[in-house]
This record gives sequence, structure tokens and C-alpha cells, in this order.
Amino acid sequence: MFNIALNTFKEIVRNKFLYLILFFAFVFIAFSLLLGKLTIGDDDKVIVDFGLSMIEIFGLVGVLFVGSQLLFKEIEGKTIFLILSKPIKRYEFILGKFFGFSFTIMLILLLQAVLFLAVLMIKDITITHLILISLVFTFLKLEICLALVLFFQSFMSNILTILMTLMVYVISHSYFMVLDMMMRIKSMTAVYIAKVVHLLFPPFQSLNTKDLIGSFEALSPSFFVSNSVYALGYLCVILFLTVYIFDKKKFEN
Repeated sequence: MFNIALNTFKEIVRNKFLYLILFFAFVFIAFSLLLGKLTIGDDDKVIVDFGLSMIEIFGLVGVLFVGSQLLFKEIEGKTIFLILSKPIKRYEFILGKFFGFSFTIMLILLLQAVLFLAVLMIKDITITHLILISLVFTFLKLEICLALVLFFQSFMSNILTILMTLMVYVISHSYFMVLDMMMRIKSMTAVYIAKVVHLLFPPFQSLNTKDLIGSFEALSPSFFVSNSVYALGYLCVILFLTVYIFDKKKFEN
């Protein structure tokens, strides 16, 4: 598993598209230095929201367009037969791919976070614990997206994998809005259905703590712990399903 993870990491860091994404991420985060002069109102909150959003958006783009190639290249290039002919179990192959790319995501996020925090210090914006937690939650969200990419890729085409992961991402961020709509129509049945369906989707809305930065709402430590445990649990379930499907998958020469 370690060798697969290492080879995956080496393969990804050679991907020029990833460097292009990282370049534009740096440009947009640095651009936030000018936002104070271009906005009216709470400049600090705008800069923080913009920087965190750029980190997440460009991270998501990397996961979708680079991560969607992890299994596709091996299957289309027929190298999957050479890999699986070695004493490597299929779950080791999937987890190796996952951890290899996860390490890449962590490094990219760290680089962006360093630049983002430097921008905040230049603008004399207080770096609160909620900002740091938002960065950690962003990493968890990208990890879940990566697991979803591998999951869909185990039985879908490359394009469908990107579309389905993006759809899950958008729907997961809209849960509270949908729940509010169900409550407005005063249908408890619809509310219960929305809550049940929500269990099928990752807790991205709960991990979206950047919206709370600058507010006066107090959050208990249990909020962060429970959401982290929920996210990690969801991640493990998706990886388990991916390994199960991939283990049953038949490859044709």
C-alpha cells in the first residue's frame, strides 16, 4: 500500500494541471489584498470569506479533474492488470491511491493556508480559532470529495464521476435551505424525508464554518468534535463501499 501511495504522490506532483490550479489559487488569494479597497462594509470578513472560498474551490477543482484520473488511467491504459498481477490486494490499491492523493491535497492546502494567513497578517486581521478550524474542515471536505470520486469512478465513466461528485457537493451545501423550505410548507412528512435523505449525503453544510466567522454565535467544542467524527465516519463508509465494489469488479483485456 505504501508503494502505491508513494507512486501516486509522485505521479500527481508531476501533473502540470495541478500546478496551474495552484498558481491561480495563489493569484486569487493574493488578490484579496485589494479587496479592502474595492468593497464597502466589513472588509475583514470579505477578505477572510474570499480567501477561504478560493482555497476550497481550487482544492475541489484539483480533486475533480486530477483525482478523476486516478483509476481511469490505470483501467484505460491496461496497467491495472500488471498491478493486480502482483501480490497486491485490491483494497491496498484503492487505499494506496487515496492516501497518495490525500498527502498531495494536504501539501497544497498547507501552501495555500500559509499564503492566506500571511495575507491576514498583512491586513492586520486577527487569526481566530474559527479560521483555523475552517481550514481543517476544508481539508475534511476535500478528503470526502476524493473518496466520492474514487467511489463513483469504480463503476462510472470519467465525466459522470465529475458530474456526480459535483452534484453531491452542491446538494450537501443546500441541506439547511431545503429543510427551511420544507418547514415553511408546514409538512412534517417532507421534513422527515429531507432528514432521512440528508443521511445519504456528506455533512458539508455543517463543515461550512467560514460563514460563522465574524458572527456573535458561540459554538461549543462538541460541535466541532461531533462534526469531525461524523465526517470521518462518512469518509470511512464511502471508502469501504469503494473497496467492496472494486473488489467485485471484473476487468476485460
